[in-house]
Amino acid sequence: MRVHIGGDHAAYELHQELVAFLESEGHEVTDHGPFGLDPLDDYPVFVLRAAEGVAADPGSFGVVLGGSGNGEQMAANKVAGVRAALCYDDELARLAREHNDAQVISIGARMSTADEARSMVRTFLGTAFSGDERHQRRIDMVTAYEGSKRLPDLP
Repeated sequence: MRVHIGGDHAAYELHQELVAFLESEGHEVTDHGPFGLDPLDDYPVFVLRAAEGVAADPGSFGVVLGGSGNGEQMAANKVAGVRAALCYDDELARLAREHNDAQVISIGARMSTADEARSMVRTFLGTAFSGDERHQRRIDMVTAYEGSKRLPDLP
């Protein structure tokens, strides 16, 4: 499985650990940086590249990392067609895939241990979208809004 990864200085060590972990699990990793620890770097530089990588590579997934994961998730969600989910445990990682067909997981390095992050990534990548009609209907509503800016009809 192809995985695009990007982060910032606050998650630099976790980023390096996850690249090694993903490769050891047999995944093809595209590292969008950072490529060195720079306390003044800006997460959009790397996260947007990782999300763009996912958008341009159907069937791939992404991992974005920062201190909290909040800004990184927000940035990734600005890329058309990308659904990024901020996760802090395995249950959220599972639900992000099963219910929302998320392609990108966002993790806060200050919020999760390396073991927890590895477990969330393994869960996220190992969980399929349920395909349930109700979940697909909701995803379709969001996708339609993204393109047209037209609100879904009221019930």
